[in-house]
Amino acid sequence: MTSKVTSIGLKGLEGYKVNVEVRTMQGTEAFVIVGLPDASVKESKERVTAALHGMGYTLVNQKVIINLSPSELKKTGPLYDLSMALGVLLSMKEITVRCPESTAFLGALSLDGGVRAVEGMLPAVLAAKKVGVDKIYMPFDEELPSLEIEGVDIFYVSSLDEVLQHLSGQNILPFLPQHRKEQQDLSTYIDFSQVIGHEYAKRALEVAAAGEHHLFMTGPPGCGKSMLAESFPSILPRLTKDAQLEVMSLYQMSTSMSRYSSQAPFRHPHHSSSGVSIIGGGQYPKPGEISLAHRGVLFLDEIAEFTKKTLDMLRQPLESGDITISRAHSTVTYPASFILIGAMNPCPCGYLGSLTHYCTCTQRQIIAYQNRLSGPIRDRFDLFLHLSPVNLKEHERSEQESSGAVQQRVKEAKRWQYERYNEEVCNGRVDYQRLMKKSPDLEEHLSFIHKLSSKQHWSNRMQIKVVRLARTIADLDQSEKVTEQHIWEAVKLHRRPHSEKNNATRIIGESLP
Repeated sequence: MTSKVTSIGLKGLEGYKVNVEVRTMQGTEAFVIVGLPDASVKESKERVTAALHGMGYTLVNQKVIINLSPSELKKTGPLYDLSMALGVLLSMKEITVRCPESTAFLGALSLDGGVRAVEGMLPAVLAAKKVGVDKIYMPFDEELPSLEIEGVDIFYVSSLDEVLQHLSGQNILPFLPQHRKEQQDLSTYIDFSQVIGHEYAKRALEVAAAGEHHLFMTGPPGCGKSMLAESFPSILPRLTKDAQLEVMSLYQMSTSMSRYSSQAPFRHPHHSSSGVSIIGGGQYPKPGEISLAHRGVLFLDEIAEFTKKTLDMLRQPLESGDITISRAHSTVTYPASFILIGAMNPCPCGYLGSLTHYCTCTQRQIIAYQNRLSGPIRDRFDLFLHLSPVNLKEHERSEQESSGAVQQRVKEAKRWQYERYNEEVCNGRVDYQRLMKKSPDLEEHLSFIHKLSSKQHWSNRMQIKVVRLARTIADLDQSEKVTEQHIWEAVKLHRRPHSEKNNATRIIGESLP
């Protein structure tokens, strides 16, 4: 007899329905799993056999064939143990319960018949509703939040025996997991009030947060680049419930430490990190740093020290908001919508343009150092800051604005953008045609931007970024109309540092009121 039980497979974060087809026959004892299983799936036969034997069911003189359909997709992980065991019992007619196709079974089996949680369960549960599942049997995982998915009933079980009892109509003690307390990790982010001075840089960070614009900082060592970047997540609005689960799914897929927090993620990889660790990949592709920074911030300190190949691989995800990884075994796509903050010294010694130190670098060394960042990568930054050390005696700590106050302005500006575009998308990422359609008053400023860009040799991408910045600045001012003042501030924020010969500084200085 052939039986069918439903489970959920994963291809990246995308889930699909897996039909576990089982057929048992009298004959030479064997246990065969087909359907492109990996090593962890093949080992399921030992776990299933031991669990069934512990419950009094024997597979002596039985040939068991299990097909994981669709057969053309690679199956990974021990997520299918529970569905396999049920399929074997149904095929042997040891049980007569119904397992409708809309009911999915997730979990690994221990040798005594217990059901254990494994990695990848959260994205599998989130994908279940999309593939037509309305009931899920799964083990409880202390690392996961309490899941409440509309239209899907979730039953937490601790053993195969409990599953059989519930399917046969018997009442079992309900397992009511306690709600996990949210990790209070706000304290790990530096508050804006702790950053003394740098008012212009704080304004740039506020604009970057409001419109999800990428930011590039240069300056001598110790001027505050890292401190500003580490304080940046504290002004980002809290994540929604769906966003939290999406971020946590990525962390679980990467086998990183579980993360369940409403705070935007902040990733700060070292410049010695490999391209695979930054972008993602491996024989069986896993999310990289850019995906772990999804809906948050990726900070590349000493960005010029990263390999040129690694930096150039960022170009596609910065534009599209996701990363597609192709390998011989599979091709997966992970979300990677993050705000990139890059920081570097202006020259190898770090003191080019400093008023307190003498730069010892030759012109050739300076050019070679700055050329480590390719033109296409520089073009993808929206805001450019050149920082200088702050005289602490000239600033009062009590006068510094807190992150909470800035966060409220950022949150309000984002609300304006969501209402304008009727979805959760910001000016830094919305389609340009859509941006212009929703803000027709920008047309009157285009001639000036084109005139300025022709003098400064700006690319089309750079001109578009100025338009996006101006729209975000207007949203922060809660202005429906983009004014000339907004355009000037956008041009000023987008100007390149002095290390790149740019006459825009002079033009702006003469034109600003």
